[in-house]
Amino acid sequence: MKVVVAGQGYVGLALAVRAAEAGHRVVGYDVDQHRIKMLTLGDSYVQDVSPERLRAVLDSGAYSATADATELAGFDLAVITVPTPLRDGAPDLSFIESCARTLGGHLRADAAVVLESTSYPGTTREVLVPILEEASGLKAGDFLVGFSPERITPGSRRFSFEETPKLVAGIDPRSLGVIKGFYDTVFGVTVQVSSLEVAELAKLLENLYRFVNISVINEVATLARSLGVDIWEAIDAAATKPFGFTRFTPGPGVGGHCLPVDPLFLSWKMQEELGRPLRFVELANDVNNHMPDYVVQRLVEALHRRHRTVSGSRILLLGLTYKINATDLRNSPSTRVAELLINLGADVRGAEPNIPNSDGAELNVPLVDATPGEIAGADAVVLLMDHSRFDLEAVQENASYVLDCRNRLSGANVEVL
Repeated sequence: MKVVVAGQGYVGLALAVRAAEAGHRVVGYDVDQHRIKMLTLGDSYVQDVSPERLRAVLDSGAYSATADATELAGFDLAVITVPTPLRDGAPDLSFIESCARTLGGHLRADAAVVLESTSYPGTTREVLVPILEEASGLKAGDFLVGFSPERITPGSRRFSFEETPKLVAGIDPRSLGVIKGFYDTVFGVTVQVSSLEVAELAKLLENLYRFVNISVINEVATLARSLGVDIWEAIDAAATKPFGFTRFTPGPGVGGHCLPVDPLFLSWKMQEELGRPLRFVELANDVNNHMPDYVVQRLVEALHRRHRTVSGSRILLLGLTYKINATDLRNSPSTRVAELLINLGADVRGAEPNIPNSDGAELNVPLVDATPGEIAGADAVVLLMDHSRFDLEAVQENASYVLDCRNRLSGANVEVL
């Protein structure tokens, strides 16, 4: 099949390379000229796609990258993997709409378009299909349509891209058959569901489940401290129950491109349909948004006990990405932690080995290496993300004080969030 993957970010590039490896002729399309230049040179900017894999499919001719929409002509199947951000609490579908118009101009009978971008139930049928019909002059049924939510966990060594079961839905049985046939060549397991809306809701439920439970344990952690109870020991104790409990742990807040965003699609849709918010999402979002404030509050208290003020103190933040071993700063709680400390007059520095080419501009802090000297020179060290590249023994040995948000360290100079 000639496959177009529109959007060459962390989802689209991984899918494009895997589909090329599976034997398809893949065109990776993106409007970002810089991305296309990097891809053409075999330079991968996505953590889960090594430069070696990218160069192999480039050299074989199975994959090409382009920003030229004319190269999309004649596709058998196109997959849309573009961002769906929130703007003032509402889904911004402009990237989907623009991409649909571009693909619609090249859409022919019996070709398929699949949406992988996360959005509220009804997006594929109510937004994507009408644009494709208008741009192509065809009707759904003449062409095929489906939805298949991405389930990538960036940086995960436990759950690989192709081994994670893939949900698939079609607007009609013929669409489902063709689209599932494609994904069967890429993934080890595909799971078909009865409608587009079921697949769209399933994706949001996955992220909603994690978002709410992480936010709950974060709020309980603040209570446990006031009660003098070790929340980490309590979690470990509860986790000994072999049923009815899933282990979630506290931290500085939920970040990334999924958990802090996707559940709010449901809340927005609830408001649109029923005139009221989805209360669990709103509460979870409020708790999550205030966790960086709690981290800073704990740090202020700790410095006060050491007869220091935050103003003028050197604070070293370890781990700035939104999750362990990730290379992504989007919606990272470290951004808010840094902002709050800077506003209080602290001299804030950040150590983030997973973004070595960044100057820290997104965080408004200088980036440094977590050397023994840098650690010892800080009045306080905050372990926000316990990346495997950090020497935690050196942190514990050289820091005068550590606020450990990940429960990885111990000792007289360490306090756990």
